[in-house]
Amino acid sequence: MSTIDVTLALVVGGLFAVGFYLVLQRSLMRIVLGFLILGHGTNLLLLVGGGTPGLPPVLDGTSADPDRIADPLPQAMALTSIVITFGLTAFLMALAYRSWYLTGNDEVPDDPEDRRIGTIRERADEDRDTYPDPEPDSGPDAGPADDGTQQGGDR
Repeated sequence: MSTIDVTLALVVGGLFAVGFYLVLQRSLMRIVLGFLILGHGTNLLLLVGGGTPGLPPVLDGTSADPDRIADPLPQAMALTSIVITFGLTAFLMALAYRSWYLTGNDEVPDDPEDRRIGTIRERADEDRDTYPDPEPDSGPDAGPADDGTQQGGDR
């Protein structure tokens, strides 16, 4: 493995790390920038994965050594990735603009239903702490009592 391969691997890893970090933010513009950086990282990963450059895959009718011909698949996949990233960016920019137009800011608000469910869960946790569960041997399915009779169930 050469120094260039290690450097490009670190660059791709850095692009993915920064992209994922930005996607997890609450600002819609940071999310859009995160997707753009992820797209660039994907393109670089595809091109690095294609190997060393070689001769063009389409020749002038002459035969060439197959080991020296470049693989066109990574380049085609990178072009497809560019188109997908462009379409996704345009869609996310339209969503961000619409959200900014309606609310006046680009922050993603909390979902009221999530807040309601979280409040219910917090109350249930507080009730569990306030009123602990009864002792395990005092329920209807408990074993024999101290006086020799069975508790609960049929006798």
